[in-house]
Amino acid sequence: MTAAMVIPGAESFFLPGNSIGILICHGFNGTPQSVRYLGEKFATKGFTVFAPRLAGHGTDEYEMETSHYQEWIQDVEMAYAKLKRTCTHVFAIGQSMGGALVLDLATKLACDGIITINAALQVPEYERYRNQSLPRFIPEGKPDIKDDIPKEITYDQVPSKAINQLLDIMEHTSQKLIDVSCPILIFHSPEDHVVPDSCSYQIYDTVMSGDKEMARLENSYHVASLDHDKDHIIEHSYQFIQRLSKRKIIAS
Repeated sequence: MTAAMVIPGAESFFLPGNSIGILICHGFNGTPQSVRYLGEKFATKGFTVFAPRLAGHGTDEYEMETSHYQEWIQDVEMAYAKLKRTCTHVFAIGQSMGGALVLDLATKLACDGIITINAALQVPEYERYRNQSLPRFIPEGKPDIKDDIPKEITYDQVPSKAINQLLDIMEHTSQKLIDVSCPILIFHSPEDHVVPDSCSYQIYDTVMSGDKEMARLENSYHVASLDHDKDHIIEHSYQFIQRLSKRKIIAS
């Protein structure tokens, strides 16, 4: 079967920089386009940045229908390995389902720190489709962004099969939170119409990290990387990364 064409703008991107690597993972039905602003700003601060495109995303919904959550896990692990080849330190950032994927990553590989943005452990609107194959495709509404100007590349409909893969990765990650021990910064939007704000509190309360912090995004909805608080995310994350990187250098 011929691989589907990648939507222009939805491609993975790699921005070379210093020995501190930043992995940025987009969410379900998103693409690297949704986190490109963050990535480019981190690159201007000198970091090496890689944002992979998850399998079945940024092409078409028929390719998404054949994707399995284990592929998404592998995509993130391969992105980590790519950064590790040239970087001494690697931090992982994930938005929505991407947050679940970087949490899973942190249970297996030595992340210097992780940052979640409205990490998804539940999506109540999708629960009705659990273990269902019909309808084959579910219409998607407008991306949950408070700012009217940004546009996110997404599909207009998503496969029921893919929704069930999302439900599976969220359940998988929820059960592994207790295995997360690296430093973590948890961004959460109190007004999120996709993922309950309680998911971020569940993460904070369950992970075993000694260095953990919650940060509210008061002026953003779910897709905060494209919303009013995006520069706040960059600056707060930069401080987090710099603090931990300096600590590692001193310790070494």
